[in-house]
Amino acid sequence: MANEKKKTDLNRKKYRNFFWKSWAMQASWNYERQMNMGFMYGMAPIIDEIYKDPKDIEFRKEAYKRHMAFFNCTPQTTAFIMGLSAAMEEKYANDRENFKPESINAIKTSLMGPLSGIGDSFFQGTVRVIAFGIGINLAKQGNILGPILAMVLSFIPSFLVTYYGGKLGYTAGSKYLVKIQKEGLMEKVMYISTMVGLIVVGSMVGSMIDITTPIAYGDMFVLQEILDNIMPGMLPLLLTGLMYWLLKKNVKTGWLLFISIFGGILLSVLGLLA
Repeated sequence: MANEKKKTDLNRKKYRNFFWKSWAMQASWNYERQMNMGFMYGMAPIIDEIYKDPKDIEFRKEAYKRHMAFFNCTPQTTAFIMGLSAAMEEKYANDRENFKPESINAIKTSLMGPLSGIGDSFFQGTVRVIAFGIGINLAKQGNILGPILAMVLSFIPSFLVTYYGGKLGYTAGSKYLVKIQKEGLMEKVMYISTMVGLIVVGSMVGSMIDITTPIAYGDMFVLQEILDNIMPGMLPLLLTGLMYWLLKKNVKTGWLLFISIFGGILLSVLGLLA
């Protein structure tokens, strides 16, 4: 009974950690890996608890490095991914021979896109619009409750989704990971997660990287139209491929920024001269 109560208290502590750390997800947003440091900040207490034995310092470092990978998701829905990742880290720590740590980041990446689409549409496109629409109408009448009500109406769904999302991610992860492991489905889960993750990354390349060429000769020759007919988004894909290749060659981020900025200026000048 005492052990059961201790486990319950420990789990509640984890749920609170997922909740509070998700609110700080964008506090250290960066252009290179976006919310990765915020996610790592949320996972650090869990990792420290799992690998508190000094002998496990290398496994702790490995986990830290794993969660410094690129991450970008709606903060409220991130709690679910954080809870699931915590359950997977615990599973890996208890069964290193059979559990592949690569599956942790694969599942994280596969969930970023869908949960961002749902989260941004719900919180930014629906809840905020309704809450502040009501608040603005009251404020126009000189009612002090206008801004207060807007904040409260925005906070309530955010609170519920963040707290119970983290709890669901952790409890469901703990439950189904055991089942997946027993039935030998981890390879299939890994494959599907990797494929979905690649689709998410591919869509980000197409939607977030906007690069075109102005090279043309009157109306007879427009290079951008030719490239689009061959394959839409060819230039963003080629640029991403180049940057990925340079990263693999351990080229520093400063040089990548230099290439991007001055390469863009050079191509613009060449386009104007053409």
